[in-house]
Amino acid sequence: MKIRNYEEPFRVKEILIHFFAWLCLASFPLFISFSIFSEFHPVAFVRVLLPLMLFYVNYALLVPNFLLKKRILAYIGISITFLIGFEVLALQIPTLIPIDQLDLSPDSFIYKIRYVVIGFALTAFFLFGGIVRLMKHIYIRDRSLQQKDIRKTRTELEYLKAQLNPHFLFNSLNCIYSLVRDNSNEASNAVIILSELMRYTLYESNQDRVLLSKDIENIKNYVSLQKLRLSNSEKVNLEIKGDYEKQRIAPLIMMTFIENAFKYGTDYDGRTEVNIVIQVIGNHLFFNISNLKGNRNIDENNSGIGLNNVKGRLNLLYPHLHSLEIDKGGSIFNVKLHLTLD
Repeated sequence: MKIRNYEEPFRVKEILIHFFAWLCLASFPLFISFSIFSEFHPVAFVRVLLPLMLFYVNYALLVPNFLLKKRILAYIGISITFLIGFEVLALQIPTLIPIDQLDLSPDSFIYKIRYVVIGFALTAFFLFGGIVRLMKHIYIRDRSLQQKDIRKTRTELEYLKAQLNPHFLFNSLNCIYSLVRDNSNEASNAVIILSELMRYTLYESNQDRVLLSKDIENIKNYVSLQKLRLSNSEKVNLEIKGDYEKQRIAPLIMMTFIENAFKYGTDYDGRTEVNIVIQVIGNHLFFNISNLKGNRNIDENNSGIGLNNVKGRLNLLYPHLHSLEIDKGGSIFNVKLHLTLD
């Protein structure tokens, strides 16, 4: 997935905002000058350009080439040089409202602080340019990091799903093989069920969310296929409660636990016991599955897709919207999952 360049939408807006802001800034003192003296002072217009020049010197040159590259001392030294130079230049240019025409006394307060005012104004514009550039840099950096996080999350999900599909298909084909090997009359029916399972796994599960009704239908098919394979399936139960026609869920979340239950749920005597309860109340799904601890211990890292895998998917897809309890005590392996659905 391509990372979006967040500087691009900035550029057009940036140009328009800067243009109108500086147009207003330049027009205001010229308007005041014309209002008082009924004439413009063209040379004085250069002084309006000085703050603009200082703004962009810091904005486009100093901050990106020195401050953002952590060349702090060079940035400070060059900034001071520019400020002093621009202030000296500003004092050589007549003001838009010439002081001598205002009849200000050399002893007046405004006359005495005129250099301070000019220096303060130029410094303010210079610093403002730096602040604006830093804000833009922070915005672009944060959005870029968000985009990278999204890409990382999607990459992890695609990796998990890529593991999931071959694992599921492998288990299903093993089931068909067992039926054919035993010359079972149910093999043809199993092939039909398998085709439905494959269609859902290969096509429907590529979506981020699917209808819960479709996911449950897929679970029903899988349990039916396992019952055909097992010689003793009396204690394989699937119970579904509640209204689940409109809710949506991440595909194959529950299937991982169901696969592991059938894989590890047969004991040394060949007994298989798997109990599955799915209850939907509003947008809350309660999933409970238990199975006998068979002749192999469940390895969370290596049991097919692995329980760690589904934990990772839950954390990515339902952060703060799920709870998962796994009880390994005694002879029963039990899983309780609560999801807040979309």
